[in-house]
Amino acid sequence: MIANADGRVDAARYVASANCDERPPGEAITLLVVHSISLPPGEFGGDGIVRLFTNELDWTAHPYYRSITGIRVSAHFLIRRTGELLQFVPCTKRAWHAGVSAWRGRSDCNGFSIGIELEGADDLPFAEPQYLVLAQLARALCSAYPIADIVGHCDIAPARKTDPGPGFDWARFRDSIK
Repeated sequence: MIANADGRVDAARYVASANCDERPPGEAITLLVVHSISLPPGEFGGDGIVRLFTNELDWTAHPYYRSITGIRVSAHFLIRRTGELLQFVPCTKRAWHAGVSAWRGRSDCNGFSIGIELEGADDLPFAEPQYLVLAQLARALCSAYPIADIVGHCDIAPARKTDPGPGFDWARFRDSIK
């Protein structure tokens, strides 16, 4: 797996999201943020996540969607439970994944981070293929960018977020990228 100079990863299926913008001038990418997402919550394998990130979600298709109507979010990557890797935003651009956030005294983590979504839920174990692809992706990104830290969404927005949650095995993941 290789992260190219244009910010694209060769092993990912690219699905463009408009929910991004330019990074602040001169900003280095120093942080990876691991998230979890499922749409509808607790359901896997559908097209809800892709539709959300591409502004094509039918807000009336599920009762939960009413609570998120109109939000414009994205992430750089999504790793499905099958291990399929999708990329929505080139790493050279700022994806809208972190929201109000801070890490090591710096706010607006979107400006200096890459967001990786795992299809899942906080309280459920993640799938073996996800750990394998996440490790490969993290190694590729750490080779391409000066990544100093890899954290969960819960670490940069602890008052708002709990993902990737207790279902994510941080020790296993960290051992896999050494």
